[in-house]
Amino acid sequence: MDSSRISLRPFKLTDVDDMMLWAGDDRVTQTIRWNTLTSKEEALTFIKDVCISHPWRRSICIDDRSIGFISVFPGSGDDRNRVDVGYAVAFEYWGQGIGTEAVKMTIPQVYSEFPEVIRLQALVDVENKASQRVLEKVGFIKEGKLRKYGYHKGKLVDLFMYSLLSTESIY
Repeated sequence: MDSSRISLRPFKLTDVDDMMLWAGDDRVTQTIRWNTLTSKEEALTFIKDVCISHPWRRSICIDDRSIGFISVFPGSGDDRNRVDVGYAVAFEYWGQGIGTEAVKMTIPQVYSEFPEVIRLQALVDVENKASQRVLEKVGFIKEGKLRKYGYHKGKLVDLFMYSLLSTESIY
């Protein structure tokens, strides 16, 4: 994939049809906290109430068409030095480096928009090898396994914690 075709931008209501293609796919939503969207109306509400109002959620786009998302959840108070990162890409684009490129594009934006942040972190299901590889290709360090860390869609799961510090290089 030519990286010049990849961009990040805020969600728009007009993304609804494109969003249904990936957020309506169980293969994509199986590893994220959202449930699979089942209707255009549900997707429109989700864009309006969740995506647009989120402090930092961007649509991952190919030629300005939404094919996924990346979100940053900034900490506050004593946790203001870190953000949590989450992302997903449409199934048809898996394995093409788009998730990796989107994470790379996000990092300088986060440091610019959240000047107190020195740590980006991501929790990844131990079974989600592709997401682990995305983070490792960018330069995130696997810090360890969090056993039975939390529930995901009704199942208690183990997660890996990954992090990247502002003093570390992006690959």
